Amino acid sequence: MPKLKITVLVENTAGRRDLLAEHGLSFLIESGRNKVLFDTGQGLALRHNTEKLNVDLKTVDAVALSHGHYDHTGGLTFALNAMNCPRLYVHPEAFSLKYARNPDGSAREVGMTAGNKITAGELAEIVFAEEKTEIADGLFLTGPIPRTTDFEDTGGPFFKDPECRTPDDLPDDQAAFIETATGTVVILGCAHSGVINTLRYIQTLTDNRPIHTVIGGMHLLNAGAERMNRTIEELRRLNIQQLIPGHCTGFAAMVRLWNEFPGLCETCATGSVFEWRTS
Repeated sequence: MPKLKITVLVENTAGRRDLLAEHGLSFLIESGRNKVLFDTGQGLALRHNTEKLNVDLKTVDAVALSHGHYDHTGGLTFALNAMNCPRLYVHPEAFSLKYARNPDGSAREVGMTAGNKITAGELAEIVFAEEKTEIADGLFLTGPIPRTTDFEDTGGPFFKDPECRTPDDLPDDQAAFIETATGTVVILGCAHSGVINTLRYIQTLTDNRPIHTVIGGMHLLNAGAERMNRTIEELRRLNIQQLIPGHCTGFAAMVRLWNEFPGLCETCATGSVFEWRTS
């Protein structure tokens, strides 16, 4: 029976004693004969975890990057070196310089390292995803996501320069999605565009098909009460049947989601495996 399988390779938490956790995210997406690595973590845990989980990256067809931050692109060099003739799906802005402002006003680099950029240019066939892009049979990237809600703060202390004068609104932020027998499965990196903006846009791309599952980082770690309340309202309106929040969702937001959606939430820890029928 055809199926979709997602294995959590890197996440902030580890579900087994022999696996490593780090502030980052990486999923192996398997659908039919296709295998895609969605994000690569920050590069400290991917090699170790793929070995422990018996994941052979030589059998992976492509890498897709949700955006250009270090905690999603850090393992890129390892991944591309381990793959055969890899393709890299990415928005052009993911290669741009990226900074975050510290509480004291100083800045730190949070973008893709120079080494990963060089490796990408040397080893990968780069495909720029600037709109809805099919990266495997039935598996799509959204491309840039319109910011249409009035309650999702899609900004943050992110900038294009070390002086923190030019805001970075992260146009490279995107999600992946694929149809299954029970509805659309949405795979998030960080959802910097807003999780509800992302889900609404995916519905416009899928003729308003029902969304069954949302897995990944929802970037609600700094969400206030109004944003959380309205996010929960929208998730209910969308009738989401499975929530697998991880990474940058934030502990308080995860607790709220687990309480608001009893029986629908699952843990997104390194080593977790999720499966859905595709037909």
